[in-house]
Amino acid sequence: MRTDTILFAKALADETRHEILKRLCCVWLSVGGVVDALGGKVNQPTVSHHLKKLEEAGLVLVRQEGRQRFYTLDQEQMTVCCGGLVRAFAPEHAKAASKQGAQR
Repeated sequence: MRTDTILFAKALADETRHEILKRLCCVWLSVGGVVDALGGKVNQPTVSHHLKKLEEAGLVLVRQEGRQRFYTLDQEQMTVCCGGLVRAFAPEHAKAASKQGAQR
């Protein structure tokens, strides 16, 4: 799933979603696991809402196991989206970084 730059930026603009994404890096967590990882600061319905937004933005991968859904950060999509932001808003930096990468 491709994510447009605005949808990506909106997903990251929320502090709670930002915290959820950090907790989902390199692990698969259920909604309850995310609630626990956030120290109970956010309740289950709110976490579910934010995970839905992150799923719509294409920033999490979802795995269904029975009645539970597990989530993890889609690191590849995160990299693609961040690169899109750099190309859109810092094109000269993107060109310089691309040239440096090619010289290595």
